[in-house]
Amino acid sequence: MRELVALRCNPAQAEQRALQLAQALEQGDWVQLLPPVGTSGLIPRALLPDGPGVVVASGGTSGGQQHCLQPCSHLDLSASATGQWLQQQGYDLQQCMVLNPLPLHHVSGLMPWWRSRCWRVGHAWLQPGLMRDPDALEQLCGSLPGWGEQPVLMSLVPTQLQRLLTHNAGVRVLKACAVIWVGGAVLSPGLMKAARAEGLRLAPCYGATETAAMVTALAPEDFLAGATGCGSPLEDVELQLTQAGALQVRTARLALARWLGEGLEDVRDQQGWWTSGDAGCLITESNQLRLHIDGRLDGAIHSGGETVFPEQLEARLQVAAVGLPVEAVLLLAVEDREWGQRLVALVRPAAGANGEDLIKQLRHLCADWPPADRPMHWRLCPMLAPMANGKWQRGHWQQWLRLLEAESTEF
Repeated sequence: MRELVALRCNPAQAEQRALQLAQALEQGDWVQLLPPVGTSGLIPRALLPDGPGVVVASGGTSGGQQHCLQPCSHLDLSASATGQWLQQQGYDLQQCMVLNPLPLHHVSGLMPWWRSRCWRVGHAWLQPGLMRDPDALEQLCGSLPGWGEQPVLMSLVPTQLQRLLTHNAGVRVLKACAVIWVGGAVLSPGLMKAARAEGLRLAPCYGATETAAMVTALAPEDFLAGATGCGSPLEDVELQLTQAGALQVRTARLALARWLGEGLEDVRDQQGWWTSGDAGCLITESNQLRLHIDGRLDGAIHSGGETVFPEQLEARLQVAAVGLPVEAVLLLAVEDREWGQRLVALVRPAAGANGEDLIKQLRHLCADWPPADRPMHWRLCPMLAPMANGKWQRGHWQQWLRLLEAESTEF
């Protein structure tokens, strides 16, 4: 029986970590991909089938995270389906090069690297800092062999796209790309308009850890012509909706199982469908079935490409705040131009407590949380309370927050 290899994926050492991953997989091991910081339980080796394969976290960086088991054969199927899609767009896979600014421990960063291996093409990791320094990014890209001659493929989340669009050097890098897959969150109308104005060849797409990444993609020509949504299913994918409107996916590359901290459970139902937490709409346009995502069904939000669960973070904050004079905390999502959505915390202090001091203490407790999990703003709300059954009227408090915005003091 091979060992389970735990691989801490530091973006600053992406090339080295990818080499270690490749070596472990070549030996037939399972590799659990871990974020650069934080604690994460390791799946017991006895639960794993024969390798090789990867264990990848799904569901974001917040509590309640699950891990998906994806054998290498499923990653191969995903790379093949994406390759077929590219060929349908008129590209020769052997002539392409891949830019990858996404982290290895996410399926969104794992798969561009894996595709480059399958297609035997060049791949370049882009350090996170480069996405905030477009001049340095442009300089690096210009030094890459084949830049300006080969079709460039890049995957982004909307936050990264927004940042690059605000800088001339960033726009030049984006314009040099033949295909820019954008996933992790729905593109805002304003961001789509700005991208079209620059003639960017975006390919909005949809995928998940459970599906070994991309299962639908919109052709760049269709995007530039004004089409919206996440495009059509790839060759190996079937889509349908439940009666509640949840998107279901069936493909041979669905994760073998997911691990929630105890035993394994199947991600598929008896008919082989995986049910996502996303509300979808399937529309036939130009004789093609196209997917539109309407939002989350499970209360989650998308922030900077991360999936964040406010209720789980509320529970985490309440535990961390034991001993502090806080009566109630509620996390709500607000629209954000750069991040898509960000969290705002409503706080009710205990009677007699200093609200400003409490906010400072709570902010300090969250200081080492991932950026998408940290509340962007904190608002004192002396009347904050759940209903008698313990549930929150989130719509009511969302309206209260909107009314407060013009006069509220930010801490």
